[in-house]
Amino acid sequence: MSHEIELKLALPKSALPALRRHPLVAGAEKLGNAVTLDNTYYDTPELQLKARKVAVRTRRQGRIWLQTVKCAAVSSGGLSQRPEWEQPYSGSFDFSQVDVPDAAKLLARHAEALVPVFTTRFRRETRRFNPRDGVSILLMIDQGEVCVTTPDGTERQAPICELELELEQGQPGDLFALACELAQTLPLMPADISKAERGYRLFLGTPLAAARAEASTLEAGQNVVEAFRSLAFACVRQWQANAAAALSIEDADAIPPDFIHQLRVALRRLRALIKLFAPALPAEFAGQWNARLRDNANRFGDARDLDVFYTELLEPVATEGLADPASHAALLQAVARARELARHDAGKALDMATQGRMLLEFSTELLRLPSGSLVAAADLRTFARLRMARLRKRARRQFDAAATLEPTRLHALRIGFKQLRYGIEFFAPLFPPKAVARYQEGLVRAQGTLGFLQDVDIARGRLFAWSATNPALQVAAAFVLGWHAPRYARLRRRVLHDCEPLLWGKAPW
Repeated sequence: MSHEIELKLALPKSALPALRRHPLVAGAEKLGNAVTLDNTYYDTPELQLKARKVAVRTRRQGRIWLQTVKCAAVSSGGLSQRPEWEQPYSGSFDFSQVDVPDAAKLLARHAEALVPVFTTRFRRETRRFNPRDGVSILLMIDQGEVCVTTPDGTERQAPICELELELEQGQPGDLFALACELAQTLPLMPADISKAERGYRLFLGTPLAAARAEASTLEAGQNVVEAFRSLAFACVRQWQANAAAALSIEDADAIPPDFIHQLRVALRRLRALIKLFAPALPAEFAGQWNARLRDNANRFGDARDLDVFYTELLEPVATEGLADPASHAALLQAVARARELARHDAGKALDMATQGRMLLEFSTELLRLPSGSLVAAADLRTFARLRMARLRKRARRQFDAAATLEPTRLHALRIGFKQLRYGIEFFAPLFPPKAVARYQEGLVRAQGTLGFLQDVDIARGRLFAWSATNPALQVAAAFVLGWHAPRYARLRRRVLHDCEPLLWGKAPW
């Protein structure tokens, strides 16, 4: 068994000439001529190998046939590490070399039932990069396609265009260092989805879906910096998955709003995580990435605000024949235009080169974080209690300041509750599950109430601004605000009463 450690980077076909001309690529040792690789992936008709995250593949390169078995990989920022077994293939499968018991039993049980599921065919150029003694990296440029014929005879294809960096000698950080250097001038996006996974998605016709935040998997025995790193990589996976999915859609105006929303959620969670673990992190790292992630999220903020305005504040309004039809129609048209423009701007702001470079640079710095300080070596559960207590203390101050019910003060309190919610989500495995669940439910309710008040306040500012430049909207704007006014007033009166137990009551930590 060997362990494959590789960093996969997607790039547009148009960038291939620039990649080949890059000094680091052009100067690397060329390993033979480009070759065509024909690969067939096998599974049972019920896809039982896929269910257990095991892949079986045959590969033909000229007259040479190989059989490869791969097990599940943990992939973050495009970097994957997985066990694999490769051997000559003579026309029948031989799984005797697989020495992971669960995988060996699975393959033995289903060996006779394996059938071809999909194929990949691509042209591979291979070079070896040796930046210094003890470091050797294979650079493999793959261009081709994944091909599937479904049981009903439907044929599907998807392009392959990627650069794989495979570690022969050195550390995973050496792969990221090379990728960061290349990404300074090339549009490279880390890719966590393997060719096998792409083939299965194509076979099943799995639609693109926005990636949600992963549940925390912290363990009490972890070093504080190790805990931060694992949580940060989970946020990176959510950021990367949504950016990559959105970038795969050629028409920027057709990007589903949820992709942009979940991308922003990932960035917000990552910023909250950095602030939460700040005492254990280098000050320069925390300050720099808090600012960079904030600026990145701001690229897409207007699109999300207008989506919320339309779907949660405008669409539910029941005119019941009371609203002025002409003014209401004009308002709907104005919001639709603003929403389309904001979505278009968000799609254009989602640049592969920018997002890919930031993902690679952040992942590189994550791997380099020092973990030898006294704070970093502190007991993780104690660290979590201290940090959650600090968040709640800050939220109490924001609660006291919000006694005036001014929108800006309530917004600050909403941010405080959001920080508390993210914090308890991150640290959840360290505390009693039932107490955590109850506290989270309360935070979600409070954040929802504060969020509605904030959405109405933002909408009011937009409506006033639009009405000032287009008087035809004034009647409809007043009607919409009036329709929400009773709920707004009711929630505003009781919001502090509902929030108070979460800040002074019993906490799960």
